[in-house]
This record gives sequence, C-alpha cells and structure tokens, in this order.
Amino acid sequence: MLKEFRSFIMTGNVIDLAVAVILAGAVGLVVNGFVINIMMPIVGHFAGGMAFEDLRIILSEAVIAADGTVTTPENAIRYGAWINSIINLVIVGFVLFIIVKAYNKTKKKKKEEPAAPKGPTQEELLAEIRDLLKK
Repeated sequence: MLKEFRSFIMTGNVIDLAVAVILAGAVGLVVNGFVINIMMPIVGHFAGGMAFEDLRIILSEAVIAADGTVTTPENAIRYGAWINSIINLVIVGFVLFIIVKAYNKTKKKKKEEPAAPKGPTQEELLAEIRDLLKK
C-alpha cells in the first residue's frame, strides 16, 4: 500500500496539481494586495473619500469601560470587506481566463502545424521496384 501511495504521489498529475495550487495561492495574495492597496483606494476616492474596508452596518455599539478599555466589541456587518472579496474574485477569474485562453491558443497552434508530407505507400514502392526490375 505504501508503494502504491508513493507511485501515486510521484505521478506527474499530482505534482502538477501541487504546483498549480501553490501558484494559485501566490497569485491570490498578489491580487488581494492589488485590490486592497491600489484598486479600493481609487474606488474610495471617487466614492467621497471613504475607505471601502470601513463600510459596515453597526448592529450593536461597542461597550467601553470608564478607563477606556473595550469590554464588549462592536457587532457589525462589514459589507465593505465583502465588496473587496467580490472584486478579488472578479480579478482572479479574469486573470485565470486570460491564462487559459493563452494556453488554448498555444495548444491550437500545435494542432494546426502541417503534418510531414506522406511518403509513398508500400504498394507504390513495390510497383516502382517492379517497374525498375522490368527495365
């Protein structure tokens, strides 16, 4: 059973999948940084200077003690963070679409390469040899 597992893990598909998952995680971090640090400040600027990450509906206010410490944190629906997540999803989906489209284009080019010209068939070669022998 251990040998079967080792051969399964060492197949190309599993290793390719592992590399794809790691790269997807890295691309996700880059896109998340792009959305949070570049896109959302621009969107927030045009939305009146607010930070989208801070948009929320407060369900219950925070309870603060006399000494200034928070005894009960605020309870809020953070829909601004959810909007950031949706923008992340759209950008990641678009990047993956472009990657798959480029891959399919290169795959299609490989299929369209002209095949090597066919040589004579066995019958044609035998007929040619026969004709040469007759002469």
